[in-house]
Amino acid sequence: MTPQTIRKDLNDLCDRRLLSRVHGGAIVTMGVRNLTYEARRFVAAEEKKAIGRAAAALIPSGSSLFINIGTTTEEVARALSDHEDLLVITNNLNVATLLYRHPRIELIMAGGPVRQADGAVIGSAAVDFVRQFRVDYAVIGASAIEEDGTLLDFDYREVQVARAIIDNARQIILVADRSKLERTAPVRIGSMSEVDTFVTDTVSSPELRNVCQREQVELIEVGSLDEDGF
Repeated sequence: MTPQTIRKDLNDLCDRRLLSRVHGGAIVTMGVRNLTYEARRFVAAEEKKAIGRAAAALIPSGSSLFINIGTTTEEVARALSDHEDLLVITNNLNVATLLYRHPRIELIMAGGPVRQADGAVIGSAAVDFVRQFRVDYAVIGASAIEEDGTLLDFDYREVQVARAIIDNARQIILVADRSKLERTAPVRIGSMSEVDTFVTDTVSSPELRNVCQREQVELIEVGSLDEDGF
């Protein structure tokens, strides 16, 4: 299949409102089911890497932190390779795979059922495990962000773990590319008022930008690519 054919098919699906175009691809417009984890890796992939590097730069060596499930939070973990004396607690098997060999990072993996779709450890056992800690930073993602600052996800079990992470960290770093502002999801994680720093590629919504300013959220925009990825 040629890039021209892909573009034509994407445009057709977008015209039928089955997909919405985003930088680097397209996302499902319905708000009850997420894209597969592997598909999400390809949406705004370069932006996610830049977001990961910017978020990792906010975390000093010698810190303790949670890293939640998500393709963007994975990029934060990938960018921590130069850090020393970190304690990282995660419910993300992909993050654990990236960090467990690191000689200067102590890794603790949450226990509980593993979601086969993406390697997330979810459920009440993971929630109880997270609640044992009080850490310096939490790196969290969201499947969707509304213009009023509401943070949303698809799985209430994942949200329960995310809530425990937010409630047991001193500083909350939200990492999400701009495609999350172009979709919706059914389960509420929380609001932008609970976030200390929001790292993204760009915020085009004046309303969301005003929410960040009103709630004194540090907004870090790393910029976006010019190419559409096709």
